Amino acid sequence: MRNAYACLAAFLGLGAQPLAAEGATDCDRACLAGVMTAYLDSLVAHDPSKAPLAANARFTEDAKELRVGEGLWKTASKLRPFRTDFLDVANRTAATHAVVEEGGMPVLLAARLKVDRRRVTEVETIVVRSREEGALFAPEALAQPSAAMVMAPPAAARMPRETMAEIALRYPAGLKIGSFEKSDVPFAPNAYRLENGVRMAGPGCTFRPPSCENMRGQQIPTLAGIVADVVAIDEQNGTVLLWMDFGPGSLPGPPNAAPRSLVTFEAFKVYGGQVHAVEAVFEGMPPNTTSGWR
Repeated sequence: MRNAYACLAAFLGLGAQPLAAEGATDCDRACLAGVMTAYLDSLVAHDPSKAPLAANARFTEDAKELRVGEGLWKTASKLRPFRTDFLDVANRTAATHAVVEEGGMPVLLAARLKVDRRRVTEVETIVVRSREEGALFAPEALAQPSAAMVMAPPAAARMPRETMAEIALRYPAGLKIGSFEKSDVPFAPNAYRLENGVRMAGPGCTFRPPSCENMRGQQIPTLAGIVADVVAIDEQNGTVLLWMDFGPGSLPGPPNAAPRSLVTFEAFKVYGGQVHAVEAVFEGMPPNTTSGWR
């Protein structure tokens, strides 16, 4: 299975990313979730010292490196109930999709934290404030975490890390060639996709129904320049989080506007050999934007 993962990684323009950090970690799932809670609480308090940040912590927002305390730390005013965590103990990563407020207005937040000795050494975020920034924008639809995404699969349906990553990477591989069928993404019958809160595929989808109800056969663009990176693999919860830049042509705009690409933290619910749900927070960014950690 490692060979299959490595082949897909090479196909998508990745380095052969390690699937687990070497050595033991001193921060278990509860610890990682607590670190994420402290980070989110520090945002609305406008006080980075309330988060367990390392002295040399690095912070990026929308792929721009900022000083700790800048960006959303200055403007967040409230945490809404929607929050889905992706906790990777082996790679010491805590990530989340969340909805926060700025002055009463909803903001979509995707964040990942690198944790070393219970201290956050790196923070990378995407912050989406409007449809103009994200192409799609329906935060009001995200009142609570999706039951399908936060449900822990039965132990018998859980899968090895490498298998989970290989299955999730078939999704960007399908976008690269314009077909989820050709890349053999094993979608479950009721699988769905949420993009910035909009149900774009699966039962109840809004994008060209009824053709969007069948995720595997849904017509999709060919995005030859897509790149993807595995951010977190949460074996206990059956989730894989990818960072992706969809590449040139992924976000058409007005004739004279500067070109943009869709950049996303996209989560996949993977268990029992199938993809049961896909949820993304994405934003338009300049072409060839790189992850804050690449």
